[in-house]
Amino acid sequence: MRVFQKLKRRLSTFLPSVKETEPASAYNLWAASYDSQPDNLMLALDEQLFSGLLNNVNVQNKIVADIGCGTGRHWKKIMDRDPKKIIGFDVSQGMLQILQQKFPQAETHLLINDELQGLQNESCDLVFSTLTIAHIENINKAIAEWSRILKPGGDMIITDYHPKALSKGGKRTFSYNRKTVAVKNYVHTIELIKEITQRLGLQEMGLVEKSIDDSAKPYYEKQNALSVFEAWKGMPIIYGLHLKKPDASL
Repeated sequence: MRVFQKLKRRLSTFLPSVKETEPASAYNLWAASYDSQPDNLMLALDEQLFSGLLNNVNVQNKIVADIGCGTGRHWKKIMDRDPKKIIGFDVSQGMLQILQQKFPQAETHLLINDELQGLQNESCDLVFSTLTIAHIENINKAIAEWSRILKPGGDMIITDYHPKALSKGGKRTFSYNRKTVAVKNYVHTIELIKEITQRLGLQEMGLVEKSIDDSAKPYYEKQNALSVFEAWKGMPIIYGLHLKKPDASL
């Protein structure tokens, strides 16, 4: 029985029957263990994807806003590029507390109603959001707010769980007190994201989509879940979008 329950937890990422928890509550529970996930495929893929997109952006002496910053997974690589300031926003106070332990001088804000309180219009050179979009219900409002604070000529980078995987029943889950917790997601197609950003006048600079392939197989092997790997092989699992706000003065 214990073996069955253990296997069920491992496969629960793809089981639509797992009850979903609101992001703020879920990430408060997840915060303490979030940075201790060496075998988390999504975090590994996001690291690759975001790093590649960031290589196309100059952040030296720039003001950067991280929406859904969590524990600041990407902050060190950005700080190594000598920005003027990084500002983090997240719905989870628990995640922000971990970030501030890692970066004591960090400027962070609790994100409420998708509003970036305290940031003036066109005040940031780079706005990025990783593995967050699908947790946001009112995506039109959220992206409009991100665009509001972006300077002309500034860049926006978005990565997230691919909507095709979410539509098939994919979930972001973790274990807490021997129970599986799934974070609530909304399916926002890439076409919808493009429609919103185009309406806001943002230009698409690049789109990257990654699917589950043989490079992901070791992650499933470690979880004794090769059947899940075979079922999901070829499925788009994560995407990254690089956008820019045109500078009319140029």
